[in-house]
Amino acid sequence: MKIIVTSGSFAKYSPQAINELSKRFEIEHRKILRDATDEEIAEELKDADAVIIGGSAGSGRINRKIMELTPKLKLIAKHGLGLDNLDIKAATEKGIAIINCRHTMQERTVAEHTMALILSTVRKVVEADNYVKRGKWKERSELIGLELYGKTLGVIGFGSIGRIVAKIAKEGFEMNVMAYDPYVPEKLFRDLNVKSTELSDLLRKSDVITIHVPLTDETRNLIDYDEFKMMKKETVLVNASRGEVINEEALLEAVKNGRITSVALDVMVNEPPDDDNELLKMRNVTITPHLGSYTIDANIRMAAALTEDISKYFNGEKPLRIVNPEVFENP
Repeated sequence: MKIIVTSGSFAKYSPQAINELSKRFEIEHRKILRDATDEEIAEELKDADAVIIGGSAGSGRINRKIMELTPKLKLIAKHGLGLDNLDIKAATEKGIAIINCRHTMQERTVAEHTMALILSTVRKVVEADNYVKRGKWKERSELIGLELYGKTLGVIGFGSIGRIVAKIAKEGFEMNVMAYDPYVPEKLFRDLNVKSTELSDLLRKSDVITIHVPLTDETRNLIDYDEFKMMKKETVLVNASRGEVINEEALLEAVKNGRITSVALDVMVNEPPDDDNELLKMRNVTITPHLGSYTIDANIRMAAALTEDISKYFNGEKPLRIVNPEVFENP
C-alpha cells in the first residue's frame, strides 16, 4: 500500500515515524503547487491508499471532486488540527476515514505562540529589533509599549487553545480575562474563573483580543467592519486561528484609519499572501507564516500520533483521533 505525503513538515524532526511507516507502506513525498487544480491534485494522489496533508486550504485541499478521482483513497491524515481544507461530509459518504492531530499537546504550542505574538506586539519587539539593526538605538522613545498587567484580554473561541491562553494570561500576567464561545457550557467558564460574555461586549471592553475559532460558515468574516467599530482605539488584535475569520479589507481599513492600535497575525486569507497585500507594509502589523504549531516538540508528537493512528486503521482498529468515526463503525 502507498502513503503519499504532501505536508512539507511531516516527520521533519522525527525520521523514526517515516521508518516505522516504511515497514509496511511505500512512502512518497509530493509537492502540490498552490494554484493546482482539482484534477492536478487528484493526479498526484490517484495511486494513494492514504495521504498525509498539511494545512493549506489551497493546494492542501481534498474536496468531493478530488475524492471521486482518487478511488483507491481510504484514509486522509491531517498533519494539524484544522479541518477546513477537507470535505468531511463527502469523505464520510465515500467511506474515507479522516484523522488529525488532536490530543498531541498541539494546543499548548499554539497558545505559546499566541502569547509570543501578544508580547511582541505590545512591546514592539520586531520594530525595536529593526531600529537597532538600522543604528537607531537612541530613538527608543518612539518604541514605548504597554504592560499586560491589569489589562483585559478577550478570548474569542474558548476551546482547548483559548483556555490555555486564558490561563497563561491570568496566572502569568494577572490580566482580566473574558471569553466568547456560545458552544461552551457556562460551568466551564465558572470553573476556570473566566467571565463569559457576548461578542459585542468583549469587543468593546478588551484591550487585547485573541481569536481561536475553527473556520466554518458561521465564523467566516466573524470580525468585519461593524466589529472593528466596536473596538477601543488602543486595541491589540491577534489571530492564530484562520485568516478568513477576519475580513482583511475591513482589517486594512481599521489599521489605516487608526481604529485599532496594532495587529498580529499568524494566519491570512491567502497563504502566502500576495506581494501587493498592503498589510505587509504596515509597521503596526506583525505577521508570522502560520507558525502556531511549528515547534520541534509538536512536530515529533504529531508525527508519532499520525503514525500510530494510520497503523491502527490499516490493522482494522479504531484510530484514537478519528474525525468521522461513523466510517469505522459502519464500513
